Amino acid sequence: LMLQIKEAQKDDDELWAIVQNVKDGKHTEFNVDDDGVVWFEDRLCVSSDQVLRKKVMTKAHSSLFTVHPGSTKMYRDLKQYFWWNGMKQDVATFVSKCMTCQLVKIEHQRASGLLQSLEIPMWKWDEISMDFVTGLPTTQKRHNAIWVVVDRLTKYAHFLPIQKNYSIKRTIQTLKDMLRACALEWMGNWDEYLCLVEFAYNNSWHASIKEAPFELLYGRKCRVPIYWNEVGERLIEGSELIEITNEKV
Repeated sequence: LMLQIKEAQKDDDELWAIVQNVKDGKHTEFNVDDDGVVWFEDRLCVSSDQVLRKKVMTKAHSSLFTVHPGSTKMYRDLKQYFWWNGMKQDVATFVSKCMTCQLVKIEHQRASGLLQSLEIPMWKWDEISMDFVTGLPTTQKRHNAIWVVVDRLTKYAHFLPIQKNYSIKRTIQTLKDMLRACALEWMGNWDEYLCLVEFAYNNSWHASIKEAPFELLYGRKCRVPIYWNEVGERLIEGSELIEITNEKV
């Protein structure tokens, strides 16, 4: 995909008009590397080809590593690596037309209770929150619920498939939406994909901390396959192993 984006730049008159302005000392936030690839600061510029933009958004929204994020999460993640004019509106429109999202991400309107602020923990995993997600379809392994454990500082979450036979708030609702999307696509074996849902949640932008929980916990970003390939002067090593792993997933 990265190579397709770079090739498509060559036929985009709008981008090359920007390149000419760069040469004239304008649009200094843009630059052209030694291979003739156009960048907005350190973000790869995507051409005005609507088919290509849709392909980028599809991979950022409904791959096994992303699992239908909302428009804000998706935009915050996508803008770290790509740029095109009007991206935020395009992402919002794309998500609003996703049939899976429309089936599961209904508007939740409840009366607000009395808010009682908790002290901020001093270190990762010093304090955790736990809850359960129930009402899921029973899988072949007899799992019908998820035990959710969340680090209160970084918001990093761990999802454990369990069997629950009795009934038991932002993170839980997000997980419910993601799991319902998974259940629509994977039906009787959603528990086998739960590790990917956990990864997608932890690797996406979180409104309360303005970062992805993965980045806050480990101090570095984790790129999903849509961002693999060349990134500036850095090159992925072991690309054959990555490709084999991705196929197995």
